[in-house]
Amino acid sequence: MKKLINPWVGLEGYQCFGCAPNNKMGLQMEFYEDGEDIVAHWTPKEYHQGWLNTLHGGIQSAIMDELAGWVVFRKLQTSGVTSRLNAKFLKSISVKEPFLEIRGHITEQKRNAVFITVEIYNSAKELCSNAEIVYFASPKDVAREKFFFCECKVE
Repeated sequence: MKKLINPWVGLEGYQCFGCAPNNKMGLQMEFYEDGEDIVAHWTPKEYHQGWLNTLHGGIQSAIMDELAGWVVFRKLQTSGVTSRLNAKFLKSISVKEPFLEIRGHITEQKRNAVFITVEIYNSAKELCSNAEIVYFASPKDVAREKFFFCECKVE
C-alpha cells in the first residue's frame, strides 16, 4: 500500500473534520492506495460514542463519506461533493476497538456522478457498516478554483 499525500496540508485555514492532521476536534484520517481501493486505518476514541461504548452512526457516516472523497481525489484526480450517502449499520462497533479498516472503490461512473462503495471492518475483520455513496465530481478547473485541489500523489 502507498500512502496518499494530503494536498491541502499547509494551506491556510485548512481544518477539514475528516482529514486535517492539525484539527484536534477532527478525525485526522490518513489514506492509502491498495490497487483499486482507497484504505484508511482509524482508531475510535471514547468521545466518538453514541450509545455507551458504541461508535456513533454519524461518525461512521462521516468516516465513509470522507473516504469516498479520497477515492475521487486519487482515482479521478479531481474533487467535488457528496450528493447522496446510503449507509447500512450491520454490526455495532465498540469505541474500544484498537483500529478499524475502511475501504472504498468506484463501482460506476456516469458523467460527473461517481458511485462509490465504502465498508468499515472492525479489528477482527468483520464487516460492520457499509455505504453506497454518489459523489458529484467537479471539472478539474472548478476543483482547482473552488476546492484548491491540484492533484493527489502517493509517497
